Amino acid sequence: MTSHQCSYIEINGAALYYELSGNPNGEPLVMLHGGLGSQHDLLPIHEYVAQDYRLISIDFRGHGKSLLGDLPLSYLQYQQDVQDVLNHLGVERYSIFGFSDGGIVGYRLAAQAPEQVTRLMTLGAHWRLEANDPSIGIFKGLTADFWAARFADDVADYHASNPKPNFPKLVDAVKAVWLDTTASGYPLEQVERIRCPTLIMRGDNDFLFSLDEAVSLKSKIAEAAFANIPMTAHAAHQESPELVGKILKQFLSQPQN
Repeated sequence: MTSHQCSYIEINGAALYYELSGNPNGEPLVMLHGGLGSQHDLLPIHEYVAQDYRLISIDFRGHGKSLLGDLPLSYLQYQQDVQDVLNHLGVERYSIFGFSDGGIVGYRLAAQAPEQVTRLMTLGAHWRLEANDPSIGIFKGLTADFWAARFADDVADYHASNPKPNFPKLVDAVKAVWLDTTASGYPLEQVERIRCPTLIMRGDNDFLFSLDEAVSLKSKIAEAAFANIPMTAHAAHQESPELVGKILKQFLSQPQN
């Protein structure tokens, strides 16, 4: 038995869009998408978790159907937005699946509120941005035109669904998030405060989140498991949803101490 509902909530000058789906009696599982994407991108793995979990899918501000508002974007702002949505819903304990930017927000949430996050699963999610990280050049060189050419369907969906679309403005705002090395950005050593069982995943051909960085992260988190998804790149959940979905399901079914 699954249900589905959607709504907006006004948070700090922006209307944020969220959807509730899956098992209404299940444990909450927060689904967080990547930068310049939307919750729609995570639909390929819903079928593996929807029977057992109450899925809470949130569009980050400016993304999907959420409005951008006037505040600058940051991982800290995303974190606060997610916490505000969960407070609005009365959700006190929850698990997280986060892809890319969503996973980075997941690290921050699990480190800041270890008593609330019961499990954390990330895919292709940095935990720091070293000065020599090859992704810096990629981020800096990114333009709205390049993204629109590479991900034409995603950008068309954004224009069709966002109440006030301005894609070039969103790209500039998100690039600033990706390049932010201040306290409002990547979690850095905060990840050592994560206490819940954590699953770190990456696509084997992910050129943004390297194997070395994933292994370094695993060593920082007390209860971390690691999965390298073969024959996939950054968006492994879209390239190989069955494999990623089954790993998620198996991880979620592990008994907790």
